[in-house]
Amino acid sequence: MSQTDPEIVVDDPTAPEDDSPAVASTRAVEIIVCLLLLALAAILGYDNWRTGASWDSTGPEPGYFPFYLSIILGGGSLYGLVSALVGRHAASETFVTRAQARRVLAVFVPTLLFCLVTQFLGLYVASFLLIAGFMRLIGKIALWKSLLTAFLFTAIMFATFDIAFDVIMPKGPLEAAFGY
Repeated sequence: MSQTDPEIVVDDPTAPEDDSPAVASTRAVEIIVCLLLLALAAILGYDNWRTGASWDSTGPEPGYFPFYLSIILGGGSLYGLVSALVGRHAASETFVTRAQARRVLAVFVPTLLFCLVTQFLGLYVASFLLIAGFMRLIGKIALWKSLLTAFLFTAIMFATFDIAFDVIMPKGPLEAAFGY
């Protein structure tokens, strides 16, 4: 880009404000993630050791490779934990602000609800609600466009998976009412 070319600047009116208070520091998040991964490595290591993590006369037992992968995961987690605890980087470095966390939760909570609703209403009704909800509440798209898009997507998904490819998907009472 030459010095005479104008720079295009787009201002996002929905961007988080710069003065939002910090929710968590990078160091705290690194420590929590390393501890969670270390716990996962311990659980996986124990379970794979229990199912067999050695060699027998026919070759490796079922838990052999996963056991050693959990050892590697545990070692990496310990390294990350030690690095986070003794590291010299600024402990006050912000990982996420309150405004940023609010935006993440605006996507995470409906997605979590989608997973729960799928268990009771089926995949297609839950998908319809998720798509229409996201388009209307987050995208600020007109209600009729949101409902139409959600319906068309869900109908195409149903025709593709249930009718064309005969893939078994989680179904709810609406599909049962139509005989599926």
